[in-house]
Amino acid sequence: MSFATSFKTSSEDGDPRRSKGQSSRATILLAAAKLVTTKGLNGLSVGDLAAEVGMSKSGLYAHFKSKEELDLATIETAAAIFDREVLQPAMMAPAGTERLKALASAFLSHLERRVFPGGCFFAAVAAELDTRPGPARDRVVEVLDKWFSLLRQCILDAQAFGEIDPNVEVAQAVFEIESMLLTANFLFVMANDPIHLTQGHRGVENVLARLAVSPKSKKKRSVRGTP
Repeated sequence: MSFATSFKTSSEDGDPRRSKGQSSRATILLAAAKLVTTKGLNGLSVGDLAAEVGMSKSGLYAHFKSKEELDLATIETAAAIFDREVLQPAMMAPAGTERLKALASAFLSHLERRVFPGGCFFAAVAAELDTRPGPARDRVVEVLDKWFSLLRQCILDAQAFGEIDPNVEVAQAVFEIESMLLTANFLFVMANDPIHLTQGHRGVENVLARLAVSPKSKKKRSVRGTP
């Protein structure tokens, strides 16, 4: 699953001028995505961003017609980064519990490596946009819905494989796991202490251990399945 929107690469059109423009745009958006996690979308000014990338305001305006366009493009860039840093590595793990653990580990790893200086981009932006309807909020909600759907599918797969109790309420399990990850993100950013990432990892492990099919249940299912 990819959160990122597919973009046509500069090599496809063969125009050096367009390639340079795309490179500048990518540099701007990467800087914007990082700044947003510390300043917020609303606090991201064209002046701050221009200074960050060493460009004039007029030069930056040449890439984006409006602040809304810049905001939406920044969200897409963050989605592509999240896809690359968290989702793609985790999706290599086997479906079920292992993939769920891989997703949690990759999420916590991208915090520890400070892919974004202010922690999880989408946690930061969701808190800012939750009461501000509009295209930016809609896109963030879409990204988060896909993330929750991925966690939910991992739980369903784990139940199908006999790793998690089939009676477990999937929505509640996803809520508890996401709560561990978000709390780890918040405390790590606030305290700058990696112990909170370790606690988040342990918290997810504890949730999964509680949800796991008991050895007694496995034995009963095995006996029932015996011809």
